[in-house]
Amino acid sequence: MYDHARSTVTGLHGISAVPSADSGKPRPSVSVIIPAMNEAKNLPYVAYRMPLGIDQIVFVDGHSADDTVAVARKLWPDATFVTQTRSGKGNALACGIEACTGDIIVMIDADGSTDPAEIPLFVQALLDGADLAKGSRFVGAGGSTDITTLRRWGNKALNQIVNTYFHTKFTDLCYGYNAFWARHAEQIELPPTHYTRAQWGDGFEIETVINVRLATAGLKISEVGSFEGPRLHGRSNLNAYSDGMRVLRTINQEFAHWKDHRSKVRSGVRAGAAVEKAADELAG
Repeated sequence: MYDHARSTVTGLHGISAVPSADSGKPRPSVSVIIPAMNEAKNLPYVAYRMPLGIDQIVFVDGHSADDTVAVARKLWPDATFVTQTRSGKGNALACGIEACTGDIIVMIDADGSTDPAEIPLFVQALLDGADLAKGSRFVGAGGSTDITTLRRWGNKALNQIVNTYFHTKFTDLCYGYNAFWARHAEQIELPPTHYTRAQWGDGFEIETVINVRLATAGLKISEVGSFEGPRLHGRSNLNAYSDGMRVLRTINQEFAHWKDHRSKVRSGVRAGAAVEKAADELAG
């Protein structure tokens, strides 16, 4: 299932990430994962834009060489601090998900490009019935002052491939601002964090893995308009060509896995029907 959640970017800072609970309904708790490597200069802005009502900050350090962790501890002294077990954004998110205790998991970037003040929009989309709130720079009030022409066209091409393969309607496959109910984390099947060797899914292809696997699980996805700003300080670890090719290989692998799974399910259904028919004939 799939729909678009309309949103506005302005006027969010300072309000609670979760609206007041309705009578008789418990307020869902929210965990925010912040993967970071050498982002010390960007973290104060991220902290300043963080809305109220966040129950848990999960800060995942990617073996930073600067004082990223020291700055983070000053900004979020009560946060859960994790050091990722391998390298890459995917592994960092996997380590962060393991440490989350909230009902809702939100994933943002530490470079200031994703605005934490938008978190209430993602939470509201989940409260309105979505299983995954998928950030998009191309719906509603979404936009970007950071995406290059090459990345825009590459993202559009990857969107078309995924939407054709999996019968989805993604508008922004590779954007990393996402939120989902924690109960769906197992369906993503991320590589085990205790493995020492690099795993497929450890890199920037993680967004594609999450989106495709939750979509093929039949979950409801709502796109939330999100505005991407430029990285505030430092250089990005993203390489448009190599990471784009890695995402393309991921799509092909996920499609092959999905087809194999559907084939096995159909074979099982046919086998079950044959057994049931034989049982009926014997009983007759």
